Amino acid sequence: MTLIQFEYIIAVDNYRHFGKAAEACFVTQPTLSMQIQKLEDQLGLVIFDRSKQPISPTDIGKRVIQQARVAVSEAKKIQQLVDEEKGEVAGELKIGIIPTLSPYLLPLFIHNFIERYPKVKIKVEELITEQVVHKLRNELLDIGIIVTPYTDPNLVTKPVFYEEFYAYVSHRSTFFKDEKLSINSIPANEIWLLNEGHCFRDQVLNLCHTYKERDTQFKYESGSLEALKKIVDKHGGMTLLPELATLDFDKSSKAKLRSFEDPKPVREVSLMMHKSYLKRKLVEALHKEILNAIPDYINIQKHGEVIKWK
Repeated sequence: MTLIQFEYIIAVDNYRHFGKAAEACFVTQPTLSMQIQKLEDQLGLVIFDRSKQPISPTDIGKRVIQQARVAVSEAKKIQQLVDEEKGEVAGELKIGIIPTLSPYLLPLFIHNFIERYPKVKIKVEELITEQVVHKLRNELLDIGIIVTPYTDPNLVTKPVFYEEFYAYVSHRSTFFKDEKLSINSIPANEIWLLNEGHCFRDQVLNLCHTYKERDTQFKYESGSLEALKKIVDKHGGMTLLPELATLDFDKSSKAKLRSFEDPKPVREVSLMMHKSYLKRKLVEALHKEILNAIPDYINIQKHGEVIKWK
């Protein structure tokens, strides 16, 4: 048994396809298949049921793969110890970030991070929360930037900052004249929402318990906060926005923002990692750069109610 063989069976488990697993491991498919077959022969068992599509592990195969993940993770810690001893911040960092953070948070810190840590190669994917969690569980990502609380026994979170919810209100709405809004007073059928799968949608629904689907000629949900903002501008009603999404608003857009009465609803933004994560210096570096990049009035825990979405 070798660590390379373990990496190959982990890759096949992740991708459920020999060709894609081979590509991810930078080897030919025959090489990967041969090494897996060799491992199965040595163990005297079948790890993958090749008759199914997509390929899936057998019951004993699942247990072997789980132990292989532990072995590979522990082996990688040796290099991590060496890097930490050298005090070097280097390597590859694979980040998953949710769509309601990506366009607003990434531009604030990514340029400075790259300049400060030239030996770090960064790959960023925009994914909804469940996709980030799935990839973290299978160690296809190093870090997720998501909204918490989120409980998973295989993952750990590190809160970074808290941002308020704001209402973006049409000038035609009866609420436009109000300086602050009460969550309980918002007519639920006036709110435009993100598509299902977005945690921000679920948070809005948790805030507005009486939400009802519009029984109108025009129904619209979007995966983009910017699209919802434009719908409010042209069609009326209101939508809810996280604070970072409002930082670059022009004077006209700012005039349509309304904060909420105390306790203000806020969302907790965190880094999420696998519980056995190795790249601790990179995680700390990322945490520090994000804190340095966002306004001081956002990067503290505000007096408000953290809105859950699960």
